[in-house]
Amino acid sequence: MKNLTGLCGIPAGDITGLLDLAEGFKEKLVTPEPVFPPLLQNRRIALVFFENSTRTRFSFEIAARHLGAGTLSFSSSGSSVSKGETLSDTIRNLEAMKVDAFVLRHASSGAADFITGITRKSVINAGDGAHEHPTQALLDIFTLRRHFGGISGLKVVILGDVLHSRVARSNIFGLQTLGARVALCCPSTLIPSDAGSLGVDLHTDIDRAIEWADAAIVLRLQLERTTGGYIPSLEEYSAHFGLNDERLEKIRKHLLVLHPGPINREIEISNNVADRIQPPGYSSSMLLEQVTNGVAVRMAVLQALLAS
Repeated sequence: MKNLTGLCGIPAGDITGLLDLAEGFKEKLVTPEPVFPPLLQNRRIALVFFENSTRTRFSFEIAARHLGAGTLSFSSSGSSVSKGETLSDTIRNLEAMKVDAFVLRHASSGAADFITGITRKSVINAGDGAHEHPTQALLDIFTLRRHFGGISGLKVVILGDVLHSRVARSNIFGLQTLGARVALCCPSTLIPSDAGSLGVDLHTDIDRAIEWADAAIVLRLQLERTTGGYIPSLEEYSAHFGLNDERLEKIRKHLLVLHPGPINREIEISNNVADRIQPPGYSSSMLLEQVTNGVAVRMAVLQALLAS
C-alpha cells in the first residue's frame, strides 16, 4: 500500500492488518512514558490542511513524532494559496523540498486521489469534501473491535448529517468490508441520493434505530448547512434526532456511542450522553477513547506506508 485515499475497495486483509498494527501502538500509548522505535527516522511528512482541524491534524503530528518523523505544517491561510497558487503547484513545491508523504485535507471531493496523480510520494487522505475520511473510520472501527472483540455481525447505526459526511462513507465501506451490518438514521433530507446502492438499512426513527443497533456513530450536524433548508430548525432536529438520556433509557440495553467530533452539544448529542462513562451493561460514550485510538491508528498507517 502506497497511498490511503479511502476505504472503498480496500481488502479486508489490509484493513485488519492496519488494525492489528495499531493494537501494538495502543498498548504502549497507554503506558506512563510511551517510547517507540524510530521506524520513520529522517522521514518528513507534510501536513497539508486546507480546512480547519484539531483532532486529525494533531494526532497525525503526534503519531509522526512518536515514530521519529519530522512534520511540516501547512495551512492555506498565510501561504501562497492566498496569492492564487494552485493545489498542484503547492504539492509540487513541497515535494521539491524532499518531503516523503502528504497528509491532505481539502474541501473538494476527490482532491486526495487527484494528488496521487501528480506526486510520487505517499498520500494520506485526512478528509476530502463529502467523499472519504479513511483514518477516522479506521479509528472508529478499531474502537468498536476493541470493545466488542470483532466486527463481523456487529450492527452499527450512523446517526445524523449523513448527506455531508465523509466520515459516514468511509465507515460504511470499512465496516461492511469486515462483515458488519450498517444502518443510516437521519431526516429524509439528509439521506444521500446514492444510499440505496450502499447496501445499508435506512431509518428515519431514531428510537427504532438504536433499539436495533449494538453501537451508534453520531455525526456532527453541519450547522453551516442548515440554511440550505435541510432541517426546519435546530430545536426540531434535536427533538427528533438528538441522542439523549431519555432515548437510551427506553431501549434498556447497552449501546456504545461514538462521535468523530467536534460535538454540537445538546443538538445531535446531549451533554450527559457525550460524557457518559458507565460500567458494562449501560450505554457508554467512547469519545475520548476514540481520540487516543486515533494516534495509534495513524501511527499504523504511517508505518505501513512509509517504513522500509
